[in-house]
Amino acid sequence: MGSACKDEREEVIQAWYMDDSNEDQRLPHHRDPKEFVSLEKLAELGILSWRLDADNYETDEALKKIRESRGYSYVDFCDIRPEKLPNYEEKIKSFFEEHLHTDEEIRYCVAGSGYFDVRDKNDAWIRVWVKKGGMIVLPAGIYHRFTLDSDNYIKAMRLFVGDPIWTPFNRPHDHLPARKEYLETFVEKGDTVDAAA
Repeated sequence: MGSACKDEREEVIQAWYMDDSNEDQRLPHHRDPKEFVSLEKLAELGILSWRLDADNYETDEALKKIRESRGYSYVDFCDIRPEKLPNYEEKIKSFFEEHLHTDEEIRYCVAGSGYFDVRDKNDAWIRVWVKKGGMIVLPAGIYHRFTLDSDNYIKAMRLFVGDPIWTPFNRPHDHLPARKEYLETFVEKGDTVDAAA
């Protein structure tokens, strides 16, 4: 058939530009027409991604190699669903507040699915849908937010370098060194100023 090799990550991680609707945050929020975003474009924003074997995460050699090479020494799990999370609706709303962290945010979806919304270089929202088997790393300093999709369930492995630090800094926090470094590394790189302008 002559089709190009498909990136296996696309089966568990998909991204698109979001509309401006105020409807339920758990809906897909595609633009009309739909505007998908490639994994390569996400990588340009500093977002790393893998497809892993979620059914065998305890013995997965690929996960072990990622953890060793990136120094992810601490692991825990968050199980987000109405019957498991106290004050579920309130928590979901708080996760959806735009914020950044001073460390990477590493999430590996071992069951269910959810949306990680990130800002592109022009401050537009990109919705990243992570499903079972998808692992993403959001760089320190990127503005983002999280919500479940309409299935209302995700079980995610959270990974950290050293002790877990999960302090959200709600926007605006542009003065933080992590934000400045993010902008220099991923947003401003390649931007040139025309001296004649």
